[in-house]
Amino acid sequence: MGTFNESQSGSEQRSLMGEDTTSLGNLLREQELQQRIAVLEAELSHARVLAREHTLLEAQVEQLREANEHLVMATVSAQSLRDLAEATNRRQTEFLAMLAHELRNPLAPLSMAASLLGSVGASGPSSPQLGHVAGVVRRQVDHMARLLDDLLDAARISSGKITLSVRPMALAGALDQAVETVMPRVRERGQRLDVALPDEAFTIDGDPVRLTQVFANLLGNASKYTADGGHIALRAWREGEEVVVAVSDNGSGIAPEMLSQVFNLFIQGPRSLARSEGGLGIGLNVVRNLVGMHGGSVTADSAGEGKGSTFTVRLPLSGASAPVVETPAGPSAADGSCRILLIEDNVDACDTLRTLLELAGHEVAVAYEGRAGLEAAQARRYDILVCDIGLPGMNGLEIMAQLRREPPHGRAPFAIALSGYGQGEDRERAFGAGFDRYLVKPAAPEVLLELVGEAREVRQA
Repeated sequence: MGTFNESQSGSEQRSLMGEDTTSLGNLLREQELQQRIAVLEAELSHARVLAREHTLLEAQVEQLREANEHLVMATVSAQSLRDLAEATNRRQTEFLAMLAHELRNPLAPLSMAASLLGSVGASGPSSPQLGHVAGVVRRQVDHMARLLDDLLDAARISSGKITLSVRPMALAGALDQAVETVMPRVRERGQRLDVALPDEAFTIDGDPVRLTQVFANLLGNASKYTADGGHIALRAWREGEEVVVAVSDNGSGIAPEMLSQVFNLFIQGPRSLARSEGGLGIGLNVVRNLVGMHGGSVTADSAGEGKGSTFTVRLPLSGASAPVVETPAGPSAADGSCRILLIEDNVDACDTLRTLLELAGHEVAVAYEGRAGLEAAQARRYDILVCDIGLPGMNGLEIMAQLRREPPHGRAPFAIALSGYGQGEDRERAFGAGFDRYLVKPAAPEVLLELVGEAREVRQA
């Protein structure tokens, strides 16, 4: 019979308990390890997310960098295009000014020749025929001069180089001058022009020359697009604080689809192959811009083709009073003889102008080159100098400056500049050099003779 061993039993119990503790410890370590693994997996997943976001950010940064580079390039390109456009516009304006100068040079002798033709043939047996021919030449020269003026004005307006000499003025004065300008064409075509102006004197703040140009352009268009024997009307009235001027006709009218475009540059309605109306599609654009520069507006209205048209100009009235300008009637050039020096490199223009002045009773000397003209002015006293600006050897500005610095025989002659350049800065340079008056080719013979008479009055005073 065996005996019970207590110590052995305790050892077994302790052994079992140790195994349980070890298993529990292993289990805890395993759980802890799994937790760490889970944490590491979570951190790894988060790191992967951060890595992807970092990659996306890098891609976005690269895109932004490229976009910024493109923006910089686009800015540089835009500036280059702007500079190129400004340079092109400047060259275009300079080209148009030179073109006008070169085209005006041949117009000048044509205009003078037409006047001479009318004067010489006035007493001859074939005076009616010569008078008709002279009138045709003169009208066509004037038409070409107006086309050149419109072309240059359009270029100057588009480049912002046109300026106004604004002052309080009577609107009736500009309207009267506009009517006087177009009446030869109206009479030639047997048209009737009715003018209805109120007794009230309308005063506006404006440039008299430019507003005369506006209304002469509208009246000229009305005559151009109205058949021979047609009817044109000019009316003016007051509406509130505005004065309204309407030019209407019973001519060819305007198609509805063209009404909104007639003031755009180079826009014209359909024409026949004959293109009998002429024009460049510039005049109405110049009108709109000039009226806008005066704070006004202009609109076109027509019932359709063949039903006439009406152009309506609205201008703000001025609170100031228009100065009363009285133009003295100076004596004609034939009332007294003047000693005149004419410097012009265009031989035909020079000789024609000399003949015109000699027929008016003046003593005329000529020079075809700048230095020769200066020497002639220094060698003898002259009452009047008529001088071209663009001369070979020595230009008219240099001649005039020299004569003002060292007046020959104690005084400089009354100086009239005669030039194909008609921009404001050209006039300013001429007056700055010492010229007393400035005429743009082709100068009307009667205007030149009036200036000669004015110069004689100045000398006598």
